[in-house]
Amino acid sequence: MIDWLMPAYLWLKALHIVAVVAWMAGLLYLPRLFVYHVEAGPGTPQSETFKIMERRLFRGIMNPALIAVWIFGPLTLLAMPEATAQAGWFHMKFMLVLLLTGYHHLLGRWRKALEQDRNTRPARFFRLINEVPAVLLVLIVLLVVLKPF
Repeated sequence: MIDWLMPAYLWLKALHIVAVVAWMAGLLYLPRLFVYHVEAGPGTPQSETFKIMERRLFRGIMNPALIAVWIFGPLTLLAMPEATAQAGWFHMKFMLVLLLTGYHHLLGRWRKALEQDRNTRPARFFRLINEVPAVLLVLIVLLVVLKPF
């Protein structure tokens, strides 16, 4: 525990939660935009609109939210009692957040491929991949609230 952080604990926790909500919104919405983008076809006016929407969502909301999650989460941890960092549920949550971060970067790669009209994946792929953050979110929330181990 870092003593100077303890008075700010509730603020750090609140900012972490706000960042997580914004990040999750983007993680859930961007693949849906990819579905519509693929269905529109390259070179269409709709495709160009989706490129703008995807870029603004990724760069303007998702990236800043991801950065905030990774700033406020560790600061919140530093302000918590030591026992939390030793708990099994926390280690599992941390691993799932790392998976979400990797997923975020995959979305960024796929966004660039779509932006450059180099996508090779069908709309169905993006429909299926869209379920990943929802499943991870449920698992993370259950771990944080229930602290099963």
